[in-house]
Amino acid sequence: MESYQFINEKNLDQFHKMLSTKIRNGFVIVEHNEKLPYVVLSKQKKEINHSLHLFFTCITLGFWSIVWFYLIITLSKKKNILVALDEDGNLFEEKCLDK
Repeated sequence: MESYQFINEKNLDQFHKMLSTKIRNGFVIVEHNEKLPYVVLSKQKKEINHSLHLFFTCITLGFWSIVWFYLIITLSKKKNILVALDEDGNLFEEKCLDK
């Protein structure tokens, strides 16, 4: 495997640890390249049980609505991220733009 001179085994181990953590958290690999190395990961949006949250909101006199709105904002979006090692061997993660 040809790679940049500053990428060593320690950096690759960190890369693979981060990758396995993301996969355990529900991300799936969309694109993968070992030569550079980088991985594009995607996580589908989750469905929210609105009737259950409405019930909790009524029982708690509206306080549960804060949690409900937070879940709507965070879980209702598809997420795409890029995890990669740069030329210097530094691990980084960036959000990808949706099409």
